[in-house]
Amino acid sequence: MKNMMRYYWSIEELPGLSEKERSLLASHKINTTQDLLAYASTAQQQELAADLQIHGQYVKKWVAMADLASISSVGCQYCGLILHAGIASVAQLAQTPVHRLHRQILRLQVATMQTKDLCPSVDEVQKWVEEAARSRRELLK
Repeated sequence: MKNMMRYYWSIEELPGLSEKERSLLASHKINTTQDLLAYASTAQQQELAADLQIHGQYVKKWVAMADLASISSVGCQYCGLILHAGIASVAQLAQTPVHRLHRQILRLQVATMQTKDLCPSVDEVQKWVEEAARSRRELLK
């Protein structure tokens, strides 16, 4: 789903959520990443975690991935990778030097997958950063 420069996905597509966690979110009428972002403003994240009877860090992680996934070239495919590389928001992604982020992702890929073949290209990382910057400018208008 698209809203100006931001894209939203079914909560089913967000990586790392168990079936139980998806069901718990659905019970709170959180079915898309847009729902999650709208519901889980900073003040409500702890409340949502308490309602779901989970640690607040999980909600924080989901919200960060939903935010990153709102960038069309990132989507649900790369939001977890970017988060694990140390980038937790679109705003942070927009300000991150491309080569530094690419190096972090490459290190992460080699450490976890024992190969660099699956690492996104510098051009792809640059596209993420550029789209994040455009998205930030659009939101600040």
